Amino acid sequence: MSSVNDVVIKIATVNGTGSASANGLLMKAIFRMGVPVVGKNYFPSNIQGLPTWYEIRVTGDGHQCRADRVDLMIAMNAQTYAADLAAVSPGGWLLYDSTWPRSRLLERDDITVFGVPLSRMCNEHFDTARARILMKNIAYVGVIAALLDIDLDVITTLLNETFAAKKQLVKSNLEAIRLGYDYAKENFVCPLPARIEASDKTKDHIIIDGNTAAGLGCVYAGATVGAWYPITPSTSLMDAFTSFCKRYRTDEDTGENMYCIIQAEDELAAIGMVLGASWNGARAFTPTSGPGISLMSEFIGFAYYAEVPAVIYDVQRTGPSTGMPTRTQQCDLMICAYASHGDTKHVLLFPANPEECFYMAPTAFDLAERLQTPVMVLSDLDIGMNDWMCPDLKWDDNYVPDRGKVLSAAQLDEMAKFHRYLDVDGDGIPYRTLPGVHPKGAYFTRGSGHTKYGGYTEDSAEYQDVVDRLLVKWETARTMVPEAEIEYSKFNRQAVLTIGSCDGAVKEALGTLQEQGVGLNYCRVKAFPFTQAIIEFIEKHERVYVVEQNRDAQLRALLLLDAGTNPEKLVSILHYNGNPLSANFVVDSVLEEVSKGQAA
Repeated sequence: MSSVNDVVIKIATVNGTGSASANGLLMKAIFRMGVPVVGKNYFPSNIQGLPTWYEIRVTGDGHQCRADRVDLMIAMNAQTYAADLAAVSPGGWLLYDSTWPRSRLLERDDITVFGVPLSRMCNEHFDTARARILMKNIAYVGVIAALLDIDLDVITTLLNETFAAKKQLVKSNLEAIRLGYDYAKENFVCPLPARIEASDKTKDHIIIDGNTAAGLGCVYAGATVGAWYPITPSTSLMDAFTSFCKRYRTDEDTGENMYCIIQAEDELAAIGMVLGASWNGARAFTPTSGPGISLMSEFIGFAYYAEVPAVIYDVQRTGPSTGMPTRTQQCDLMICAYASHGDTKHVLLFPANPEECFYMAPTAFDLAERLQTPVMVLSDLDIGMNDWMCPDLKWDDNYVPDRGKVLSAAQLDEMAKFHRYLDVDGDGIPYRTLPGVHPKGAYFTRGSGHTKYGGYTEDSAEYQDVVDRLLVKWETARTMVPEAEIEYSKFNRQAVLTIGSCDGAVKEALGTLQEQGVGLNYCRVKAFPFTQAIIEFIEKHERVYVVEQNRDAQLRALLLLDAGTNPEKLVSILHYNGNPLSANFVVDSVLEEVSKGQAA
C-alpha cells in the first residue's frame, strides 16, 4: 500500500510495562506535525501482566472512529504474537523484537515482517532492569519514526516539555529513540510507502479524552460538590474534576478550598450525598458506570418524585453484571431512562465526543435545576478514556447558571403561603426553596405519597394528581433538551439514526455509502425525551437504520416507547462486541439491509 497521512498503527504490549507513555508520545508527535490522529486503548481490567493494545489512526481526513484495519503492527508481546500477525491487513507490515527469533511458521507471504533486536540493544545500552524494560518501549518509537518519517525534532520537543524538571529522563529517552531510529535507517528502506507528512490540519485543536473534558465542563458549569465511588471507566472523570478544582476553586488569598469532593463507601452513598448537596443549593454530581446506576436506582427514583436536581455521569461499559469493565458499549439506555421502581422517566443527554462532554456539562446542570429532576449524561468508555482530537474548548464568560424556579427571600416574603409541589405556571414545574432562606419556604421533602401542597397523603386522587403533573413536566422537558443533529443531503427515502460515539463511524460510512449509490439522510439523537424534530424525521422516511452499540436495540425501543414511531420503519444495526464501532461495520450492515429490502 502507498499512502500519505492514512495509516493505522497498532501496538501490542503487556500491561504495566510503561508502554502508555511511549504510545502517547508517538500519537502526540504526529498531532504536533499537524496531522489528525485518534488513539484507541484496548486494555485489560488488571494492573499488569495481561495483553494490552494501543491503536493510532493517522487520518488526513480527520476521521475519529476505529479504522477496522491494521497497517503497521508493533508486536511486542510474545503471548499474542500469532493473533497480532493475523490482524495485519494484506500488504501491511509487522515489527517485532528479534532478540528472540520467531518461528517462520508464523510468517505471512502477503505482509512484510521487520525484526529489530530491541531488548538486546537496550540491555547493552542501559544499566538497570527497570530502565531496560521502559526504554525498550521508547526504542520502538524511534523505529516507527524512521519507518513513517515522523519528525525527530518534534519528538525531542515533546520530551523536553514532558520531563522539563528531569533532564536525565530526556537524555535517556532520546538515547533509546535514537537506538531504534538508527537501526531502522541502517537496515530497512525508510520511509515506508505509507508515510506521514507534515500538515496544518490540527491548528486550533487539542487531544483530550471525554472524562477530562467532562470534569472541566463540570467546573465551568458551577459544580462545587462531587461524590463518587471508584469504578471503571468513570474514575478518571472525578480525578480530572479534582485536579481542576484544586487549580480553579482554591481561594488565592486564604488557600481555602471552595469545593467538596467525597469518596463514598459505595455508589448508593455517593448519590445520597449528591442529593443532599443539591437539595441545599449546591451544584453536585456523581460519575459512575452501569453497575453504579443499578445501586443508585432507589435514590434516583426518590429524586424524581421528591423533585431534587442532580447530575449523574454514566460512562458506559459492557455488561451484564461485571461484564468487561474495560470495553465499551451503549447498554445502559433503558436502565437510565426508567431507573428505579414505579413510573419514572429521566432526562438523558448523549455526547458524541469529548468536545460535547465539555459543552453538555452546563446544559446538564441547567436542565437538572430548571426541571428539578435527575439528569444523566451517558458517555461511554470509548469517549471517556480514549484520545480524541477536537477543537479548542472555549468558554463564554457571560454564562450564568440557570437555577430555575428558586424563590428568593423577597419573593417568599410577599407570598401568602408556599406550596412546594403546586404547578402555578402550567408547565408541570413547581417552585422550590433553599434551606434557611425564609421561614415561609420550609417544607417536608417527601419521597412518600404527597399532595400538590406538600402534605402527606395516601389518598388515590391526591397521589395521582402529583404523578400526572410529573408527566406534564416531562413534556416540558421535551422542549428544553438539546435538539438532534439532522442532515438532509437531499430527499432520500432512507436514513440513519444514531447516538453518542457512533457519530464518527456513521458519518464516515455515509460518505462511502454515497459513493456506492446509497444515499441516506442523518439524525443523531442528543437527548431523551425525544424532540418533535426527531419524530418528524422518522415520519419523513420509509426506512430508518438505527445504529447503536448494544444487543437489545435499546435506542429503537425508546423510540417506540417515547416517540410512538412506526416499528416497521425502524431497522436495527447493532454492534456490541466491546470494541468501538467502525465505519466498515456500518457500511456492510446497511448494504446487507438494503439488499434484504430490495429482495422483499
